Amino acid sequence: MAGISKILENNKKWVSDRNAADPNFFKNLANGQKPKYLFIGCSDSRVPASGITGTGPGEMFVHRNIANLVVHSDMNLLSVLQYAVEVLGVQDILVVGHYGCGGVAAAAANKQYGLIDNWLVNIRDVIRLHEAEYLRIKDDGQRARRLVELNVIEQVRNLAKTNIIQNAVRGDNPPRLHGLVYDIADGVLKDLNVDGDDMMTEMEHIYATEAVNHEPEKDKDVNSYEGPKHDPAKEVVVEKKGAVEKK
Repeated sequence: MAGISKILENNKKWVSDRNAADPNFFKNLANGQKPKYLFIGCSDSRVPASGITGTGPGEMFVHRNIANLVVHSDMNLLSVLQYAVEVLGVQDILVVGHYGCGGVAAAAANKQYGLIDNWLVNIRDVIRLHEAEYLRIKDDGQRARRLVELNVIEQVRNLAKTNIIQNAVRGDNPPRLHGLVYDIADGVLKDLNVDGDDMMTEMEHIYATEAVNHEPEKDKDVNSYEGPKHDPAKEVVVEKKGAVEKK
């Protein structure tokens, strides 16, 4: 317990401060959540979702991973996204990267780091897509910062490719997609002005899909299976010069 004693003490003080400011705070919070935002950010300990956005408990749904990636085979992220959009009804989805991201820097290097190399391939794909612009930047620091921005833009684009967002866009109150970058050096969030609607329009001819109704047709009886036309039990087996022939 010694290792987390400070955390437990901090929790007691936080509870005390909250109750002093609003005696009904925890009672109201326990009644449910209705966050306006979904935050998809990096796991970096220097980038606290609520801290850098000035939001409190109940205001922001959060998913974090190495380098704030939106990977279409990541069931964790997809589950969070679907729940946030279809159940909680979030209004704005923020993909938030940060300058000085270790994951982005590792992806730009030519070294192996172990299991994470497979995850970093997704960022190397970003480099491949924007190779001409990326290589034109001669300053190492500026190139790294631009890769952080390009990564955020591509992850917003990956959001727009999901059937979750595509279905939500057809609804009455579709969520807005945003790409932001946090600068640890000064604490400022930069809006990359990513337009999710434009992204969907430009990719629609490739990525757009529509939900399919898998219910059986009304004029067909789902229990009308007639069985196989051929009955193996009724075969006549005859010998034919050392071989067995079925009739």
